[in-house]
Amino acid sequence: MENNNNLDSHNILHWVSLSMIMDYLIAEYGFKELSELIRINCFKTNPSKESSLKFLRKTEWARDQVEWLYVRTVRAKARKK
Repeated sequence: MENNNNLDSHNILHWVSLSMIMDYLIAEYGFKELSELIRINCFKTNPSKESSLKFLRKTEWARDQVEWLYVRTVRAKARKK
């Protein structure tokens, strides 16, 4: 039986779309803090979920950073429980 406390990156990202990740991070941090955590212009200048998704879908390095922040945030919340 798999241990539910094992929050590796693969398990956390499984079945989670980029849109869902952005919804979560926007709710958790807002665009102002996101732009400080990840230096991406679309988070700072005229931020919107739609423009961010468009950029992230075309830019692998930025998408990797957003996914990393999501995984880190989910893990930190799980440890607090």
